[in-house]
Order: sequence, then C-alpha cells, then structure tokens
Amino acid sequence: MTFTLNASVPSRGFDVTVDVAEGRTLALLGPNGAGKSTALGLAAGTLRPHDGEITLDGRALAGARAGRRTVWVAPHRRRVALLAQDPMLFPHLSVRDNVAFGPRSQGRSRREATAAADGWLAATDLTALAGRRPAALSGGQAQRVAIVRALAAAPRLLLLDEPMAALDVDVTPTLRQTLQHLLARQTTVIATHDVLDALLLADEIAVIDGGRVVERGPTAEVLSRPRSAFGASIAGFNLLSGTWTGHGVATASGAVVHGYSTQADMPAGTAMTAVFRPAAVALHLTDPHGSPRNTFRATVRSVEPHGALVRVRTDQLAADVTPQAVAELALVPGRAVVATVKAAEVDVYPR
Repeated sequence: MTFTLNASVPSRGFDVTVDVAEGRTLALLGPNGAGKSTALGLAAGTLRPHDGEITLDGRALAGARAGRRTVWVAPHRRRVALLAQDPMLFPHLSVRDNVAFGPRSQGRSRREATAAADGWLAATDLTALAGRRPAALSGGQAQRVAIVRALAAAPRLLLLDEPMAALDVDVTPTLRQTLQHLLARQTTVIATHDVLDALLLADEIAVIDGGRVVERGPTAEVLSRPRSAFGASIAGFNLLSGTWTGHGVATASGAVVHGYSTQADMPAGTAMTAVFRPAAVALHLTDPHGSPRNTFRATVRSVEPHGALVRVRTDQLAADVTPQAVAELALVPGRAVVATVKAAEVDVYPR
C-alpha cells in the first residue's frame, strides 16, 4: 500500500484505519463533524496523533504511543499536498508563477520551473490564465489553478478537503472534469459529503461516522449496497437494520422485513441489513388487498420535490411517488400511511 493511516485522537473521538494503494483515489464520506478533516490533517501533518502510525511509500511520517511522539516528519518534508476549500493562491504571483512555485521550491531552475508550469497549464486548458493574478480569477478558476499548483509539486499523496463545497453549482462540473483527468494516476484522498464527488472521482469509499470507519469498499459496491445509515442516505436508499429471524430481518420497531439474500444458512440473531430504493415503496391509506410481503405503518414527516416525482419521508422510510398520488392520498406531514414493498425489491445481507 502507498499510504496507510492507523491513528487515534481521543480528544476528537477519532480512531480510524484506512489505506490507499498506488494511483488510487479514496473518498472519505460522512456527515459534518464525522472526522474526515481530522484524517486529512493527520496525513498532512497539521495534526498529531495520540496513538498509531502514518506511513507513505513505506516511510513513517508520524508515530505516537499514549501521546508520546515516536516519529514525526515535518509537513513540508512529507511530499503530501493538502488542498482545502480556500485555494490560498499567492496573491502577488501570476497563475504561471503560482504553478511554478512547487518545482522551484524543489530546486529546479527558474526556466525549468516555468516550463513545467506551462506544461501543466496547457494540459488543463488554463494557458489563457497564465498571466493573471488570483484576484482576477473566478472561484472555479482559482480552485482549478490551486489543484494544478499542488500537482506540479509532484506530491506522492494529494489530499482534497471538500474542494467543491465553496463553489457555485454551475462551475462544479468543470472542476470535476478537471479532477477526473488529473487524478487518473495520482494517489489521492478526497473528503466530501457529496455522493457525486465519490461516484465520479473515487475508486473506493470509506464512510466515516462518529470518528470511526463504518463502511469501506469499492465505490460502486458501497453506493449500490450500502451497509451504513449514512451510506444509504447519500445513495438514496432506505436502510433498515435488525437481526435475522430465519425468514426476515426483525427491526427495532417490531417489523420483519423479507427480501433477497445471497447468504445461506445464517443463524438466527445474526445482525442484518435490509436495503431498498424509495421508488420501490408504495403508499396507501389503508391495508392494500393482496397483502404485500412487507408492510409498514408510518407517519408522513415531509413531502418534497424529487425530480419528476415527490419524495415522501416518513418516520420509518422514504418513498418516491407521483404528484398525482400525493394529491389523491392527501399526503401531508402527520398523515398516517401504510407503506408496502415487494420482497423482490429488498436486498438483505449481514452487517
């Protein structure tokens, strides 16, 4: 593995182990305050671990036992680049000179550094901005330049902390396209709460919640079969957890959810998760005829537009229904409903 982080910071309730292979991108997903930025700070050297070890290419960057430092490499000697929401470009330098700063600081001649900067700017369609100062750039342009400046320094590890969070929604697609191109062979960790960042940029996802990794796996797997509440919420799934009865998943509410599982002969009491899409949920005011396999009595909490449909959130799950259904059933907060889901629409697997 190129990068490994196995560290704890008790004062922040943080205890995380993650690794990233050469040339791969790992997305750290999680709600605000989950510990994503703490992980990046530990990797960059802006934060010290209380216990654990951080390595890059087999070289220890930081190590500590019970708060006592055993290894410490200064941030500027780590070959790690951290880019946050603020581009932090040097205001007195042109775009070209900003990009050339990394190669220049590594001992390359002015001519070599400038040639390298021009190459990076040409490769990312930023040549037209080469002579501008940061004050003359838009937010999206400045963030693109900041990313190129970071990569021009040839970091072994690139850290991106919510790089799109401070940008207008109309410029984020351009920045994502830039990152897709640049991260192809760059070892990267990106902290985000936006599922599109993970879907378009990351090879793998680690879901962090409460300072712990609660889910880890390939991007497609985590987003299609989430095992954590946050993973399910960002992927747009319903997730109901409980224990296996031998026939279904018994939840804390008393419901038993039936579905499809590839696991055979699981003992009763096994911790299990049932996952299904909101579009698979039908809402009724009374028990429907035919008694569908999964039935939940719930109360509507909110009703909001969701593309061409309407997402109805209840105290147990979410359903995507048509505007006509909302009108016919008079779905408003406080309305008691019966939600049904066919067992064939539910995936069930161990937690």
